[in-house]
Amino acid sequence: MFRKRLVAVSMVVSCVLSSTTFTRSARAQEVIDLDDAAPAKKPAGGAKKPAGKKGNVDIDLDEGQPSAGGQGAVTAGTMTEGAAAAKQLFDKEKWSEAAQALHRVVSGETGDDAGNKQLAEYYLAICLYRLKFYQASYAIFSVIADNPNHLKFKETLLWLAKLALQLPEPADIIERVGKYTDDQVARFDNAQQRELYWQLNYMLGRYKYRNRQYEEAIRLFGLVDRHSPHYVKSQFFAGISYVQLRKSVPGIKAFQRILKALDEGVEGVDDEDRMRDLANLSIARTYYSSSITLDAETNAPNVNSTKLSAAVKYWNSVDETSEYWLDALFEESWAYFMAGDYPHALGNIHTIEAPYFPNSFHPEADILKAVIYFTNCNYDAASITVARFHKKYVPIRDELEKVLKKYSGQNQEEAFFKFLLQVREGKGDLDERIRPIVENALSDRQLLRNIDYVRLLEEEDKRFHKAPESFQSSGLGQQVGDALKLARDLAVRQAGELAIQRYRRNVDELSEHMRNGEKILIDITAAQRNILDTKIQTGQVSKAESKIYGVVKPDEEHVLWPFNGEYWRDELGFYRQVVESACGR
Repeated sequence: MFRKRLVAVSMVVSCVLSSTTFTRSARAQEVIDLDDAAPAKKPAGGAKKPAGKKGNVDIDLDEGQPSAGGQGAVTAGTMTEGAAAAKQLFDKEKWSEAAQALHRVVSGETGDDAGNKQLAEYYLAICLYRLKFYQASYAIFSVIADNPNHLKFKETLLWLAKLALQLPEPADIIERVGKYTDDQVARFDNAQQRELYWQLNYMLGRYKYRNRQYEEAIRLFGLVDRHSPHYVKSQFFAGISYVQLRKSVPGIKAFQRILKALDEGVEGVDDEDRMRDLANLSIARTYYSSSITLDAETNAPNVNSTKLSAAVKYWNSVDETSEYWLDALFEESWAYFMAGDYPHALGNIHTIEAPYFPNSFHPEADILKAVIYFTNCNYDAASITVARFHKKYVPIRDELEKVLKKYSGQNQEEAFFKFLLQVREGKGDLDERIRPIVENALSDRQLLRNIDYVRLLEEEDKRFHKAPESFQSSGLGQQVGDALKLARDLAVRQAGELAIQRYRRNVDELSEHMRNGEKILIDITAAQRNILDTKIQTGQVSKAESKIYGVVKPDEEHVLWPFNGEYWRDELGFYRQVVESACGR
């Protein structure tokens, strides 16, 4: 009977099913994807080969790294007295004085050749790092990383790795690490720097991943050792890379390696419980996506029950105290629906709608509920569910669009960023019906990292303004101040743009659910007019073939407790709803 009904309603649920199958995978990616930002633009220009002086000066590196020497587009000749004095200050770790002296070399005041200017540029970036002006330091190292002919291009990789520990991901250091080759990263594959080697492979893998070079990304993530603090994240991105390549088996194995590592007490994971839940979610979503295929001729779904059962198992592994528990319950509801286990599906939705979760926003749950009623020919219940859905969510959609309209047009990113901060502080001019929805939409981790980046830049700017006036007013001071201002302006625009995208996505998804509700109403009308399912409507299916789903039989460990309108916390997740199919009448 279930197979017959699946074919009969395939036209109704095909668009919902297709979006669900792939939406779940997309959300899995979103949950763990740490930065979706577009790669930063390259600074214009690069070092040109001058007529330069002969003779090379090989300055020892700060971390004992081998030098690039004079290999490259330029060579470093004999230093001027000013450059030599700057180098002496650097060697004595007088960072502030050395930084100003090196800046004079870089700016051309000392008359040094292009090679020595490049060396001074590199050491100036180190000085700024030591002074904790990380963004200003990164601005210089970024320029060096964009120029493979720079005398200190190879050595800069070490400092990019150091900066990655000081600046959050929105600073986009991964983009600069992506300029380097495997061989250049392999220089750190030694006993003293092996952790750095693993970190760089993880970052280079992230660069390949964001550029959709999934095979390369998987290879690089595989070089991150089990003892690295980046191991778990590497396995996550490897798993998602496999999913993107539609290779579900190795993808699931990558996620399972995370669970195994956590069970064995892997070190370096900030929130082990969260990572465990994410691994279980990712496995469940991958099993679910691979368990359902659509018949090429009839468009009817074919269900692999083994994979579907495995998906349910891993969704059930998400702890009910987890922030992802409701997501797991809802996604699991689709699996129960595809398996014909309607009582479990509706029971999960019943839990999601409990008053214990006032900030829960799962409008698609009502659409699934209507589809279940339609599948069982309960057309009146399906129509009522869709009507209630529209009555509840049309005003919400209108309010959400009203807010979005305020920020339409060009250059609204900074204004929306201010709105974002107000919402995060519990303020902002918002209708109370949409406040929890907006707060939820603007609270994902990637967005919060962008906010943290802006705050970090503001803290660095405060530190800069506490420096001596002589430093602030110097040429170097102006450069540092300009770098901080530019970085903050860009970070604000990036955070504002990302927030607008998150907000708009919620509105678009809600509108899509409303369209799905309207499609269900159309198909209900068609079914009632003997257009959709002639056999059922003409009585060719007997009443004896009708089904009642969800008759619960208590045992020694379970008690039947009918729902009387009152929710109890210890009942959450255990609800079942009896469903009687009307298709045989």
